[in-house]
Order: sequence, then C-alpha cells, then structure tokens
Amino acid sequence: MAQLVSIARLEEVPPGQSRVIKIGEFGIALFNIEGTFYALENSCPHSGGPLGRGELQGKIVTCPWHEWRFDVTTGLSIDYPDEQAKRFEVKIEGGEIKVLL
Repeated sequence: MAQLVSIARLEEVPPGQSRVIKIGEFGIALFNIEGTFYALENSCPHSGGPLGRGELQGKIVTCPWHEWRFDVTTGLSIDYPDEQAKRFEVKIEGGEIKVLL
C-alpha cells in the first residue's frame, strides 16, 4: 500500500535547486522548479548515477556519471525516449513536502 512520507520543508529547497533525501536504503532526488516540487528516484536508469547530484538547468537534470538528461517534471529522458527515471507524486501539506511511496 502506498504511503505518504514527509521528506523536507518548503524552505529547505529553494527554486532552481535540488536535494537528495534518504529514506532507509532508498534515495529520492527532490527538485524545486519555479516553486513546484518534483521527485525522482535518485538513480539514473542507465547505470544508477545520482540524479539529485546532477546539474539542473530549468527543468532538465543531467546525470553526473554519463550525462544522460531527464525532464524532472515527467522523468522522461531527453536523449533516449524509451528511458524514464521513476517519478513520485509530491504533495505539500502545512509547509512540508511529502512524497507518495
């Protein structure tokens, strides 16, 4: 069953920034794109690179290992249309950022 988990406060991730959150063994890359939050699994589908540590330009993050690019709003690869990073639904409640796991 899906679970809503608090991962950060709004003020902890400024616009245009990202943050990596660990929940047990699981990593989530959280992105703030112009005040809207998006969450991807912090693992590039190509070879597991840390997406949350990649360069963010607009809504595109570039994996730091092999430069695969992903649209953080959809998880879709810009370079390889058949590839997609796992996305999580984000909810804002009382100043907290929560994801549905």
